[in-house]
Amino acid sequence: MTSCDVLILGVGSIGLPLAYYCAQAGLKTIVIEQEASWGRGQNRAAIGGVRATHSDPGKIKICQESIRILSGLERDHGLDVEWRSGGYLFVAYDEARESAFRQLLQTQKAAGLNIDWISPERVRQLSPGIRLDGLRGGTYSPEDGYCSPMMTSTAFHRLAWQAGADFRFNETVQAMRLDGGHIASVQTTQGDYAAGRVVNAAGASSAELASLVNLEIPVHPDAHEAGVTDPVARFMEPMLVDICPDEHSGNYYFYQAVTGQVVFCITPKPQIWSVDTDNTSSFLPLVLKRMTALYPRLRNLKVRRSWRGLYPMTPDGLPIIAEPQEISNLVLAVGMCGQGFMLGPGLGKLLAERLAGRGTEHQDLLDEFTLYRKFEGMELLK
Repeated sequence: MTSCDVLILGVGSIGLPLAYYCAQAGLKTIVIEQEASWGRGQNRAAIGGVRATHSDPGKIKICQESIRILSGLERDHGLDVEWRSGGYLFVAYDEARESAFRQLLQTQKAAGLNIDWISPERVRQLSPGIRLDGLRGGTYSPEDGYCSPMMTSTAFHRLAWQAGADFRFNETVQAMRLDGGHIASVQTTQGDYAAGRVVNAAGASSAELASLVNLEIPVHPDAHEAGVTDPVARFMEPMLVDICPDEHSGNYYFYQAVTGQVVFCITPKPQIWSVDTDNTSSFLPLVLKRMTALYPRLRNLKVRRSWRGLYPMTPDGLPIIAEPQEISNLVLAVGMCGQGFMLGPGLGKLLAERLAGRGTEHQDLLDEFTLYRKFEGMELLK
C-alpha cells in the first residue's frame, strides 16, 4: 500500500493548484486522475474568466487571491498563461438591474473589491460599439481578468510536479475502506493508498465519489455550452456580462482573449441537469442572437467551434469546502458551480495552508462553505 500525507482525487481546476501548494508546503502529495493527463475532464471546458466580482464576501476573497496568483505567474515563475487584467463589466439596461448592482457595491467594496458604478460613456469607451440605446451604465472591476485554461492547467501541473507532487493518471477510484469513521484506504484500478487526508476534488463526479463512503452531498451536474470565434484585431477589453434573462436563457457573457478570439457562453433556461457533454444545434442561435443585439459589431465574426461542459451545482450556488463530521480524514472541495477555474488557485492555496496546519486566519472564511449550512438563498452573480 502506498502512503502519503494528502491524496487528491481529481486533477482539474481545484486539484492542480491544490497539489502544487500542498507539495510546496512539504506535504507528501499524490493525485489520482482517471483521465490520461491534466487539463481534461471539465477543466478543458472552462472559458478562462477570473473575477472577484461576486455577491458573497467569501468568494470575493478567494478569487482575489486567485487573481494575485494568476497575474503573477509569469513574473514569479516565468510561466505565461496569457493573463490580461481586462476587467469585468456588468451592464444594466433597466432600473431593476441598476438598483441590484448598486446595492451590491456596498458588500463588494466592504470585502475589498476594487469596483464602481460607471456611466454609459465610460462603458462605451471600454467596449466601443456596444448598444447605447437604453444603457444606464454598469459595474466595472478593473482587476478582474482572463487567461488561457489550457496554459494555466499546464503551468500548475509543472509547478506541482517540480514541487514533488506525484501524479497518477489513467487510474480510477473503485472503493474506499472505512475504519471507525476514518478512510483507511482508497482502492483504485492500480493499487491501494493510505493518506492522512483524502481530498474529494472530483468536480461533476464528486457526489458519486462521496457515495463510496456513504456520504450524500448536494452536487448535481448542470450542462452549459460555450464557443469561440476566429481571432481578430483587439476591439474590447473587459469581459461583458448581461444578467438580464429572456424567455430561453439567463445571463450571457463574452470577452476577447489575448490572442484575439472572442470567447462566449450563456446560461440556458431552464437549467439542463445532465452529464451529456455533446454540444447541440440550439446553442449558437440562442447565444448569438443576444450577443449581437448587445454588441452589433460581433455580427461579422466567424465562429470557430463550440463545446459543452458540466457545472457541478449546489442548491445555493456556493461551493462546499468542508471536513465532514462523519469521516475524520475526508476533505470536500466540491460544488464550484462552474467557477472552479476562478476559485481554484486561491482555494488551493488557502486549503493547502489548512492541511499543513497553518492558515488559521482563513478558518472562518472556509467555514462559511460548510456542508451543514442551510443552502438557503442564491449567489446573485453566479
